[in-house]
Amino acid sequence: MKLLHTSDWHVGKTLKGRSRLDEQKAVLAEIIELAVTHEVDAVLIAGDVYENVSPTADAQRLVVTTLLNLARAGIEVIAIAGNHDHGPTFEAYRPLMRQVGIRLIGSPRSAEQGGLHRFRARSTGEEAVVATLPFLSQRYAVRAAQVITQTPAENVGAYDQMIRDVLANLTGPFSDQTVNLAMAHLTVLGGRLGGGEREAQSIMEYSVPAAIFPIDAHYVALGHLHRRQSVPATAPVHYSGAPLAVDFGEQDNTNVVCLIEVAPDTPARVTDLPITAGRRLRTVTGTVDQLLADPDGYGEDFLRLRVAQAAYAGMREQLLEALPNALEIRLDPQFSVSPHADQPRRSTAARSPAELFADYCAASQVDDPRVNRLFDELHDDLTSGRA
Repeated sequence: MKLLHTSDWHVGKTLKGRSRLDEQKAVLAEIIELAVTHEVDAVLIAGDVYENVSPTADAQRLVVTTLLNLARAGIEVIAIAGNHDHGPTFEAYRPLMRQVGIRLIGSPRSAEQGGLHRFRARSTGEEAVVATLPFLSQRYAVRAAQVITQTPAENVGAYDQMIRDVLANLTGPFSDQTVNLAMAHLTVLGGRLGGGEREAQSIMEYSVPAAIFPIDAHYVALGHLHRRQSVPATAPVHYSGAPLAVDFGEQDNTNVVCLIEVAPDTPARVTDLPITAGRRLRTVTGTVDQLLADPDGYGEDFLRLRVAQAAYAGMREQLLEALPNALEIRLDPQFSVSPHADQPRRSTAARSPAELFADYCAASQVDDPRVNRLFDELHDDLTSGRA
């Protein structure tokens, strides 16, 4: 059978105040196209479907339409909630979505209560068994009293054991006659952050060893870390990564979805399918003249500019006018240190207004003689009584 593994869509995510819904729509359309073209039997969506727990109506409409289009193509759709999603809302829509062949799992469930999903592949008739584990917060896994009284190492152990217990229940029905799949949204030790995750929910207390997944799992589909990667383990453990870079920290990541071909008696073969939709994120460093030398060369890329010179009045406006896709502008660190930083500060009373203003400009990384002249003119007007 053929499966498509994806995760971390983060629909509704903005970048520096810029909406990316059109990009997200194009990315999801490409995922649908890949699923249909490769005639997959199921799509596994391993969490963080949305950017936040209260997605806009437009974000919800895009996700629901995407899931419905996959289901209409005869594809089994299974999605779990991540730490950015609102698990209870997934659960609320669970009965409705089930009617159209979409499985939403918002909260951890035992195998007997719906945490285990079975389906038959339309292409081969083989049976797949999918153990589903949405994001499980530490506070849910470890009682509040234990969080307060135990050491951090003990809390890690408690969370680790809770995940082991849940997975043992979910994967118990695995057999040598079925394709055994596990889906989870969590951090596995040895995995590398992609650059845009919430580190507070990716650090040690939320990490578990890859060895917790059973050896008889044909494939483990993970979400949460935005970098495409596999983690060494007794079973094939894979993060599909985010299909669209969510922040500049992810600008060098490779955006893909994973195509899995597997049978009960055949190990999984994994192929990365590139996602080409969406704008590229790019960091560019140079002087103002260098940054503006070839504006057309940036295409539609979103830019993070690092200016390698001292600031001057109107610099930001000049850059934004020429490069409207520049979402962030900062001085290179070597130009951001105040020239007076190493000098002992005199009291305010001992400095003239011109000196105070010069200190302010230095602290604000502004070095423009025109600003100083304007200040002098205004100061003269005020002190001469002409103002």
